[in-house]
Amino acid sequence: IVSTHLEIAKGLDASTHFPNMEKLERIHPNRQVIPFLFMLVLVQVCSEPTIRYSILEETESGSFVAHLVSLEKPVQYFQGELLIQDINDHSPEFPDREMLLKIPENSQPGTRFSLKLAQDIDVSSNGLQQYIVSPNSHFHVLTRNNSKGKKYPELVQDRALDREEQSELSLTLTALDGGSPPRSGTAMVRILILDINDNAPEFVNTPYEVQVLESSPPGSPVLTVLAKDADADNFGRVSYGLFQASDEIQQTFSINEVTGEIRLKSELDFEKIKSYHLEIEAIDGGGLSGKGEVVIEVVDVNDNAPELTISSLTSSVPENAPETIISIFRVGDRDSGENGKVVCSIPENLPFILKSTFKNFYTLVTESPLDRESRADYNITITVTDMGTPTLTTHHTITVQVSDVNDNAPAFTQTSYTLFVQENNSPALHIGTISATDSDSGSNAHITYSLLPTHDPQLALDSLISINAENGQLFALRALDYEALQAFEFHVGATDQGSPPLSSQALVRVLVLDANDNAPFVLYPLQNASAPCTELLPRAADPLNALIVTVSARDLDMGPYGNIAYSLFQGGGVSQPFVIDEVTGEIRLKRVLDFEATTYYNMEIVATDSGGFSGKCSVLVAVVDPYLPLPEVAPDPTQDKDDLLTLYLVIALASVSSLFLLSVLLFVGVRLCRRARTASLGGCSVPEGHFPGHLVDVSGTGTLSQSYQYEVCLRGDSGTGEFKFLKPMVPNLFHDAGREVKESPHCRDSFVFG
Repeated sequence: IVSTHLEIAKGLDASTHFPNMEKLERIHPNRQVIPFLFMLVLVQVCSEPTIRYSILEETESGSFVAHLVSLEKPVQYFQGELLIQDINDHSPEFPDREMLLKIPENSQPGTRFSLKLAQDIDVSSNGLQQYIVSPNSHFHVLTRNNSKGKKYPELVQDRALDREEQSELSLTLTALDGGSPPRSGTAMVRILILDINDNAPEFVNTPYEVQVLESSPPGSPVLTVLAKDADADNFGRVSYGLFQASDEIQQTFSINEVTGEIRLKSELDFEKIKSYHLEIEAIDGGGLSGKGEVVIEVVDVNDNAPELTISSLTSSVPENAPETIISIFRVGDRDSGENGKVVCSIPENLPFILKSTFKNFYTLVTESPLDRESRADYNITITVTDMGTPTLTTHHTITVQVSDVNDNAPAFTQTSYTLFVQENNSPALHIGTISATDSDSGSNAHITYSLLPTHDPQLALDSLISINAENGQLFALRALDYEALQAFEFHVGATDQGSPPLSSQALVRVLVLDANDNAPFVLYPLQNASAPCTELLPRAADPLNALIVTVSARDLDMGPYGNIAYSLFQGGGVSQPFVIDEVTGEIRLKRVLDFEATTYYNMEIVATDSGGFSGKCSVLVAVVDPYLPLPEVAPDPTQDKDDLLTLYLVIALASVSSLFLLSVLLFVGVRLCRRARTASLGGCSVPEGHFPGHLVDVSGTGTLSQSYQYEVCLRGDSGTGEFKFLKPMVPNLFHDAGREVKESPHCRDSFVFG
């Protein structure tokens, strides 16, 4: 036999575990019964008697519940119910902390008003039992049961209400349960007493009396009336109106139905009506009304301002026109006496004057010629003032436009313009813009630009430059060559379209910027396509100072692009026994020559400008022995006859040679005489022709074909030759005039070359 007992494993709450407690409460009103099935494995098919146990909610875990039956079989099933008994652990609670109740003030005593019920999740006697209300003289509360058995409060009116006496009540509603001690919950009941229309509006002051100036403009306030109504909301809201008003009053006055403000609708005239009597009415939202009276006295004033009537008006006046009539006008005042006298004036800082013609008529004329460029329009305010009290003034503004006359010539923004153009430019290149302004207006200010004829007959301006007549943009028509034309000047004109037209001019200077578009070419030594230039060098030459040859090269570019540096081309890894000055082009020995080793030296000289272009030439240096001494021997008698024969042969050869040399000299003399007729140049002749074509670039780089003349001379110096470059002759771009070459005092021989 095994003995055991049942314990609480977890705290129990009747309100949490059994949500259908209310239904069970109706079946067992004195206690809460919840079936609790307690099985160990399966429910036995044969029904055993149900064992019931009971326990209070919130019993702690591990508390004793009951002893089971002793086991009679190895496996035995029991069915039991555990009843959880409620305790008073919850207070009643209202769904809202505040309830609003609206009751009209004419509500009768005994009227009932249902309120929201409170909730208490406890059951039986611990649940909600009754409601009470805070003490007051107007209401008490009853506890009622609804169709579901719930208890709810009902508020009962005890006496009549008066909103004007007390418009709002606040009561405290309390819900109590049946516990010991009982628990409670409260809510605030706010009662608003609704108004009824039991009071008629009444005006505060009646009759109202007010004075209004007859000069008051329409819309001016006259006065504000006020009526009060003891009711509230719509019943106490008052609207105002005119009561049985005549057409004259309705056309003259208006009243704001909300504020009670009375305003003028039209002008007052003391001479017609001196006072007005208005009956006014105030009506509340319930239809009750009250009556009042307003007396309005009209006060006479100077209420007519001076008037100005324009008879004629000129809105546009040409500038430079003296004493032009702008306007003729008349002034007046409908008042009488001093109130009808007027004074007319205009501002003093304007070039206009007023002239009085005859009664109340004035003429507005220009005081001096106008200048539109200084001021294009004028706003002239004519002021007319009467002599009344208070003074009334009328202003009238006349706008006068000053029309333009072509009295200003176009003015360039600069007296001269300097434009820069890189040579070899593309045709139709925009090189700059000139601009002129004209202070006139309209067609008098519309400017047309043009190129003015040049006084230089050699400058074909039309083939170089074009100008856009509308905007003054300048374009180069063709590619420019710095070596042919470095700068040129011309004038441009700007002409307006006035009548007659006015114009001005400005100087434009165009500077052509040089580009490195020419490679250096060697002038000396002269190059031959078949053989290089040969220079003779004696063996006995000083190795540290011997001048072999002076190389001279020329670059058609100017400025830094025309600077040439000379250098020797070291080819094949062989060191040359020569050195060249990179500035002067002088080639000198730098060490002793070995005649037995070699008798010829081939040099290649490179002339390079600062832009990287270069030219080359070749020089062949031949080392010679100018003197070889003969050995001394004894005379041989057998040679006398041979020597005599040799002498005769030498004499004959010398004679023939002399005749040939004389013929050559005569031919040369004749040629020199012919040349002397065209150029008297002393001992130096004028070169003819051009440089070889490979020295002048006529390709797309932009350099134009040109002719050059140079004066050169050779002189002997210890068996060496030297070339001296004296002067380039650059032809003019537009004509090929005669060339002038000055005589050089050091020139021994003259050469003509192309």
